[in-house]
Amino acid sequence: MARTAAKKTVKKKTAGKTKTSSARRKTAHRGAKRGGRRWSKRVTETSDALDLKGGVFTLRDPKKIAASLKRSAEDSKRRKANPYRSALSMLTFYINRAGKNLSASRRKVLDRAKDELRVQFAKR
Repeated sequence: MARTAAKKTVKKKTAGKTKTSSARRKTAHRGAKRGGRRWSKRVTETSDALDLKGGVFTLRDPKKIAASLKRSAEDSKRRKANPYRSALSMLTFYINRAGKNLSASRRKVLDRAKDELRVQFAKR
């Protein structure tokens, strides 16, 4: 029983706020630095979303992007939702993660790919 009490994190109360010990903050920060840099890559590779063909988001033709996503979504054994939803969510995920680093022309191509996905899955 004394052992478990010794392992608990030390907390200090200061003006109504709870602070954890500095040792805990340092290790948490180090862990975030080490594994947090490429979390979106890890999500795309290991999540139960899709098995994507390499370089699909670098294609210039929205129809080819949509066709590749559709093919991947229909063939994937790892997805949980229906193929259309998985393909669209992966495309949206990529656009959101790129954020401000995505050029206007690239964003336009990817937005057109969204529209093309709707057409190819007959969702209009």
